[in-house]
Amino acid sequence: MRNKIYLGFMLLLFPLTSFAGGDTSTGANTAWILTATALVLLMTLPGLAMFYGGLVRSKNVLSIFLQCFAIAALASILWVVVGYSIAFDAGNPYFGGFSKVLFSGVTEESMFNGIPEPLFALFQMTFVIITPALIVGAFAERIKFSAVLLFTGFWIVLVYAPVTHWVWAEGGWLYEMGLLDFAGGTVVHVTAGVAALVAALMIGPRKSFLRSAIIPHNMTMTVAGAAMLWVGWFGFNGGSALAADGNASMAMLVTHISAATGAFTWMAIEWIKYGKPTALGTVTGMVAGLGTITPASGFVGPGGALVIGLLAGLVCFNATLYIKQVLKIDDSLDVFPVHGVGGILGTMLAGVFASAELGVFSGQGYAEGMTMSKQLGVQAIGVAATFAYTAVITYLLFKLVSFLTGGLRVTEDEESQGLDITDHEERGYDL
Repeated sequence: MRNKIYLGFMLLLFPLTSFAGGDTSTGANTAWILTATALVLLMTLPGLAMFYGGLVRSKNVLSIFLQCFAIAALASILWVVVGYSIAFDAGNPYFGGFSKVLFSGVTEESMFNGIPEPLFALFQMTFVIITPALIVGAFAERIKFSAVLLFTGFWIVLVYAPVTHWVWAEGGWLYEMGLLDFAGGTVVHVTAGVAALVAALMIGPRKSFLRSAIIPHNMTMTVAGAAMLWVGWFGFNGGSALAADGNASMAMLVTHISAATGAFTWMAIEWIKYGKPTALGTVTGMVAGLGTITPASGFVGPGGALVIGLLAGLVCFNATLYIKQVLKIDDSLDVFPVHGVGGILGTMLAGVFASAELGVFSGQGYAEGMTMSKQLGVQAIGVAATFAYTAVITYLLFKLVSFLTGGLRVTEDEESQGLDITDHEERGYDL
């Protein structure tokens, strides 16, 4: 009996050891990042597509799904052709080289930080898929499909890939400065949030914005999509450790804590302010908690995650009201106040709660020679540079795309009829 148990145990271990010629740790890391990659793709398809799709009117739901699918396809192709090389090839501090164009040199034998480089490139591909897909929420229900595709292609090459190089590539200027961004506070959430704000300002509001209620057509779909985002985010943050270790474990723990706290905080604020909690508010608070913890997830502990989630719910809730009610900007699905503001907040809070001097709220500590004031200075520079660069290039790209497509928006009649029919000659939902 004992021999049978031993044999069964060895059979369980065999896939891990065989992954890397007997190196169990490398095999375990590879297995975990394979899983994390699938989880991150799940965040976009179908998670984000369902989350956004349920929030728009029924006449536009298919257009949202197709935009997410088309962006996933286009981003994947561009990542192979040139994006990965710009982001992670050696170049200068601001822009990678071109020796990895078409994944040149990315072979089964090549390794990156303890995992096969093809897997690292694929894992990073899922990040470049979801980032421009997030921007879709800003211009939902009123933009030409051709404009979405052109803008996305240019934006990946000229914004996402260079900022990724700054932050995550050895030799990148923010990487060398010591910016703490574990899983994409600046790379993903600030870039997507700022691009969304620029898009909403340039494209203008929907016809009925602030004139009549724009009611989500299917909150059940939105809540289901939000649940997939919550689960998928474990791969997003936990996978960014690039190892099956304690760092990944803590990143997943604090991710869950912040999501739960953000959801409960937003729900409580709504309950107090309006008398009733809503499903939409609760899942939006969850996403705010997830986005805000993302840059800090590999550097803070559970106590810090509680505070970050609380602040995410509070700050992003008020930012959402301010953007819509005071500034009257139609960021349709609240991309900037949730992802942009959350990414900025989380990147700054990473510089606070990474401190090893905060007792129960402390994280793993700063790099040698770094103090809290110095770290916060680095964090502020990273946020400001990412914000400014993204805003300027996004503005110029929308101007270019508008010229190429004869305008970014569909006509008023097309907007009234809905993009499912006018752009795609299909119905995504029974009217």
